[in-house]
Amino acid sequence: SWWSRRRRREGRRKMAAFKEELEIKPTVEQEAEDAPFVDGSLTFVKGVVAPFNGRIAGVTSPIRRGRDGERITIGTVAHMRTHEGAAAVEAAHEAFGKGQGAWPTAAARDRFRAVELYMEELEEVREEIVKVLQWEICKTTADATKEFDRTMDFVKEVLKKASSSECFLFHDWTTIDGVRGKVRRGPVGVVLMVAPFNYPLNEMYAMMLPALLMGNTIVLKLPTIGGLAHVLTIPALRKAFPPGVVNFVTGTGRSTLPPIMESGKIDMIGFIGGTRAMDALIKDHPEPHRLKVFSQLEGNNMAIILRSADLDVAVKEVLAGTTSYNGQRCTAVKVVLIHSSIADDFVEKFTTELEKLPIGLPWTENVKITPLPDDDKPAYLSALVEDAVEKGARVVSGGTKAYTLVTPTLLYPVTPEARVFHEEQFGPVIPVAPFDDVDFVLQQAATSWSGQQAAIFGDSQDDDDVPKLVDGLQAILGRININTAPSRGPDLFPFSGRRSSAMGTMSVTHAIDAFSVETVIAFKDSLQNQAVADRLDNDTNFLKPTLSSPP
Repeated sequence: SWWSRRRRREGRRKMAAFKEELEIKPTVEQEAEDAPFVDGSLTFVKGVVAPFNGRIAGVTSPIRRGRDGERITIGTVAHMRTHEGAAAVEAAHEAFGKGQGAWPTAAARDRFRAVELYMEELEEVREEIVKVLQWEICKTTADATKEFDRTMDFVKEVLKKASSSECFLFHDWTTIDGVRGKVRRGPVGVVLMVAPFNYPLNEMYAMMLPALLMGNTIVLKLPTIGGLAHVLTIPALRKAFPPGVVNFVTGTGRSTLPPIMESGKIDMIGFIGGTRAMDALIKDHPEPHRLKVFSQLEGNNMAIILRSADLDVAVKEVLAGTTSYNGQRCTAVKVVLIHSSIADDFVEKFTTELEKLPIGLPWTENVKITPLPDDDKPAYLSALVEDAVEKGARVVSGGTKAYTLVTPTLLYPVTPEARVFHEEQFGPVIPVAPFDDVDFVLQQAATSWSGQQAAIFGDSQDDDDVPKLVDGLQAILGRININTAPSRGPDLFPFSGRRSSAMGTMSVTHAIDAFSVETVIAFKDSLQNQAVADRLDNDTNFLKPTLSSPP
């Protein structure tokens, strides 16, 4: 077979550490003069921008100067210490006012107008944000632009849905068993938002903007990597929202977040990141029983390729699923399970397409693979590769790097004993594991910690294994894709997860529910009580219509 010939020709690699052999380098000379510089040596608390008197950390790009290999400095950020996030919490706490503050008691239409104003102001810095996303986290021009535009589209859909009476059950007065009632959704309280590095704008705003619409106040912890885009939003935040409604915390999460949670003044946390950090933050809260949690966490998503699969379709979808933004997505395909009878053919076809992917700098035309933002990531990925090789796998393609620019590395055949089979690599390492029976696949899925997605490739008309897999996976995953790579979108679909992958559901409508609580106004149905209710409809901010007209 092709696999056997290649194995004999190249011999078995004893060590799989990434080699510094990649000819393309993530270095520039002339372009360095055009690099952005964002001054984040400040605090943003209670609507006030003030110089930070503590340690200022330089923010550098994964892109380096060719003459010395040094990372290019593109900004600064305040490196808050343990106690220095307290002011942000106090400001949000004061703005919420134990539910009596101006923001949570404002009419919904006024909050909607504030969010609309904010989105308008953001459009003014669109190009700056896109450029920073390219330099700080090495998103391609297409991906950085898409992140901004998709975020705008998501918020517009949230505004549209939240202004519709169809969005809420019992939006109008309803009588049941002699009791007449109406439901509105109100805020949870002070919400700590923890932003991720990979989609710092999109995933954060998919939580934060619905939370603001519902009347919550926000403590926003900027990511250590990927935070400069948020610094650029400060002028828009100041113009759109009252003081204290949104406040920033910068620095490392390990230093700043524990005392924030220990204060007991956080009513809800919106968190996108790893399970260990999430567990630790919940434990830090003095009253975890009243802490509302929304989290989107890790995913070890399987691509399952059956004998009946169209290999061309499988190759195309798995290629996109494993390499889009270098595999740095919770929705990425993390492990490929393929029937052993077609494994060699798949690996051959996949390798051919994988090695065609353009590698380079974020603004290079048609580039697909860009530098990883974290200097430590290649060492971790290399350790996973070495472990897999020691346990019987082979490096079929890739295995080279230049600084943090890593070629997509294909491993085959991988066994469940390998770390990369179970760990979320969150990078361009692609393990392919053969199987003989779908019962093996179902066993691995059942014992996994992951509960986000899977992608099944096969012909359901002729292959009984497709419905068998759907029935076996539906109770442990949030989404099952058929002949399609995993993804979060469309944003109107619910994005859910089970087990250690999520707590809460993300979508245009679910985000509104996640960051609010139902409040019922009810009375025994009588003419006297109805007269009181009629006045409430007109004279309370809480029951006023959301908008005079949809956005």
